[in-house]
Amino acid sequence: MYIVAVIPAYNEESRVGGVVRCVKKYVREVIVVDDGSRDATAEMARKEGARVICHKENSGAGAATMTGLEAARRLGANVVVTLDADEQHDVGDIPALLGPIERGEADIVFANRFGRKNHIPFIRRLFNGLGNIVTFMATGRWIADSQCGFKAFGEKALAEIQLRMSGFEFCTEIVRETARYRWRIGEVPIKVVYSEYTLAKGQSFAHGVRTACKILLRSFLR
Repeated sequence: MYIVAVIPAYNEESRVGGVVRCVKKYVREVIVVDDGSRDATAEMARKEGARVICHKENSGAGAATMTGLEAARRLGANVVVTLDADEQHDVGDIPALLGPIERGEADIVFANRFGRKNHIPFIRRLFNGLGNIVTFMATGRWIADSQCGFKAFGEKALAEIQLRMSGFEFCTEIVRETARYRWRIGEVPIKVVYSEYTLAKGQSFAHGVRTACKILLRSFLR
């Protein structure tokens, strides 16, 4: 398989280099999408050998992810792993995430932070629970951790996906794509490491509620 990692990044100069360095052990290429950073994110990613695509301005996690997926398709990739640039994901879980795709059991695999004994702050559990409920209401599909950025796309999913939502709501849009194209779904428990840094980088609960409302509104207007 031609496996490419896509890492959306925004102001991650202190973390992105380490993530790229570790991810390279498991994939053929690493694409970092610098989403309008004001620091040296792009330079640090290039230093570790990543292909870097720069947005001129901050466009959102969804837009950055789609830019990376399109770039991977142009490279000829047939499998893509997406993950965050802030070191919260354990790249050692990549082989497990790829397993259902390699065995021909899934077209897309979702990481599940709640399937293992991870220390996850209550507010994060609450937000993700809300995200799962909203996602189910909007798509009719239940995913145990629908809002996690750590995913693997097989050949069919990579060829067909087309994200239109630019912000954090893109995670729910991906689940909607699984229903639209009838992708086979895999879910794999992973390790996650939260710190003051990673908690500060994520979206707030209030923003999560606004995101949920936006998703539902768009769903009902379709």
